[in-house]
Amino acid sequence: MSKNPFSWELFNKAPIVGIIRGLSLEEIIQILPIYRAAGLTTIEITMNTPEAEKIIRYAVENEQQGLNIGAGTVCTKDDLQKALEAGAQFIVTPILDKKVVKACVRKEVPIFPGAFTPSEIFKAWMLGASMVKVFPATQMGSSYIKELKAPLNQLKLLPTGGVSLENMIEFFSAGADGVGMGGKLLDKKMIQEKDWKGLKTHFLQFTKQLARR
Repeated sequence: MSKNPFSWELFNKAPIVGIIRGLSLEEIIQILPIYRAAGLTTIEITMNTPEAEKIIRYAVENEQQGLNIGAGTVCTKDDLQKALEAGAQFIVTPILDKKVVKACVRKEVPIFPGAFTPSEIFKAWMLGASMVKVFPATQMGSSYIKELKAPLNQLKLLPTGGVSLENMIEFFSAGADGVGMGGKLLDKKMIQEKDWKGLKTHFLQFTKQLARR
């Protein structure tokens, strides 16, 4: 477990999980201070990113103040062990793996497992998920979150996939407790062009939208 545990207070200030996938350490060194300065607070580095463990370790050691740093695309207990050894404060999975969820619950590490059907989502919650990543949210849209919350209002849901600046508020209005975003938030064109000023302006659009909730 990270020496500095996940902060729900930080997450609730800006309940967006930014998903970093396939970026280099050099790019991430530039992005993390900008991300924090824009008012965003929670970010995951996927385990299928080259040198993911090195990147997580760097982020935790150098940029953890004011940020929750987690690991995503954790599919096995081996992935989980590597992520936690690197210092990840929370874990996100694209699928529901009982062993991974239970291991996180035992270690008191927040776990956001991926699930899609009502039965999968409820099972994930009963296993001890901190929030359930509804993935892929693209397929059903915000109305699916609203329909899930009607009979299962105790669940905390994190729709991921297809969430954007344009529809983010719809998901929160439908009952989402947070959202996960990759390319719609971490704009690859701006990153490739090293347009850090533009990227900060882009990030600020999301924090402004959050203020509308």
